[in-house]
This record gives sequence, structure tokens and C-alpha cells, in this order.
Amino acid sequence: MLLRPVTLILIAVILLLQYPLWLGKGSWLKVWDIDRQVEAQKQLNQQTQLRNASLDAEVRDLKNGTEAIEERARSDLGMIKRDEVFFQIVGQPALPASSVVAGKAATH
Repeated sequence: MLLRPVTLILIAVILLLQYPLWLGKGSWLKVWDIDRQVEAQKQLNQQTQLRNASLDAEVRDLKNGTEAIEERARSDLGMIKRDEVFFQIVGQPALPASSVVAGKAATH
């Protein structure tokens, strides 16, 4: 009869000791959540570092050479150099698919 209350007291003590491990301030669940957040932040940092490296290379190109500036002026602003001739090639408008098929049927 004495064994039963002692067993219950020991189980209660074990549960009380386990509470901080699983649900307390520095619990395994919180450590796992923080670890997951750290991994997500590392991925975000890596993406940001790649973007920064790309922007750094572009800034260096713009500071050191005129080729990058000329490329930007041509593509973004449509500018051309002095004494340079601009050619614009205009293609024929595309015919609708139904008229192309009808035209082929009429020629054969």
C-alpha cells in the first residue's frame, strides 16, 4: 500500500522536472523554432549577398568604364553616338493563321 503513493510522487517529480525541458523558457520546442528561424534568415542573407554582389559589380562597371554607361543609354534611353547611323528594320505584319491556311489551300 505504501508503494503506490511513492510511485505517484516519483512520477509527479519526474513530470515537474520534465516541464522546463519541454515547455519552459529554454525548452526544446523554442530551441527548435529559433533554429528554424536562423536557417530561414541564413537563406535570406545568402540571397541578399548575391544581389549585393551583382549591384557592386554594376557600380564598379559604371565608375570605371564608359561601356556600361553606353549600354544603359542605348538600351534604356534609346540613345545613339554622335556620327552613328541608326537603322530600324520593320518586318511585315504577321497574317492571321486562318488566312495563311486559306491561302495555301487556294494555291494548291
